[in-house]
Amino acid sequence: MLVNMNEVLYKAKKEHYGVGLFNACNLELARGIIEAAEETKSPVIFGTAEVLFPFGPIEMTAPMLKEMAIKASVPVVMHLDHGLKSETCKNALELGFTSVMYDCSTLGYEENVKKVAEIADLAHTYNATIEGELGHVGNNEGEDVQTDPSAFYTDPSQAKDYVDRTKVDALAIAVGSAHGAYKLPPKLDFDRIEKIAATIDVPLVLHGGSGLTDEDFRHAIKSGISKVNIFTDINVAAADAAVNAYKKGMGLTNIVLAETAAVKEATIRKMELFGCCGKA
Repeated sequence: MLVNMNEVLYKAKKEHYGVGLFNACNLELARGIIEAAEETKSPVIFGTAEVLFPFGPIEMTAPMLKEMAIKASVPVVMHLDHGLKSETCKNALELGFTSVMYDCSTLGYEENVKKVAEIADLAHTYNATIEGELGHVGNNEGEDVQTDPSAFYTDPSQAKDYVDRTKVDALAIAVGSAHGAYKLPPKLDFDRIEKIAATIDVPLVLHGGSGLTDEDFRHAIKSGISKVNIFTDINVAAADAAVNAYKKGMGLTNIVLAETAAVKEATIRKMELFGCCGKA
């Protein structure tokens, strides 16, 4: 069934488990994610991100994701992750996404508040939810690598003001994780997660989840994280499966089922770790 974030995250927050967001920019990823959620009876958040549009244009993926979500036997949130422009968020809402993230985390505080509040007002007219980011979660490679991630950590003293003024339904926080594959083991600031969770009422989001240890995830969720974003792990699992299944002369269809099965298996592992199995 198609739902928004509030319909899955507040229960997770109350019962101290995590709900995974798994990006699905093609059919193999989407099928693996939905199959994992239905088999484990887990709520799930799936969707796409603006940086993934070259691999799966949103106008093409939106109808597919929406149809799969509606037909699913478990709650499924259709979420735009890291919308970088207001126009992108507006387009996603018009295409049927039930949740959007408007990422203004690289802007100054007041500009971040102003821009996110405007899209929050719009999203709520669609009965959709919105996620904002305070602080900034960088990348492990590319132009956004942070030599000192702690300089971009979320300030707990700003969190309540940010949530009150933007009216976001979930808050992504910067506490030591990063997007992409880690070159060195990350060190999460669990005390900071606990302080922020004690300050605000909306669910907290951890970005850059792929590559963290099992104990990192358990500790983060125990500290107050309700939504965990995963992409690299399932993306790599699909690619590895394709390589292992391929033999000279094969066509694309010969490796599709292996990719889907690998995504399903990797997603189930995360759902079990997050404690959301049987919570649908």
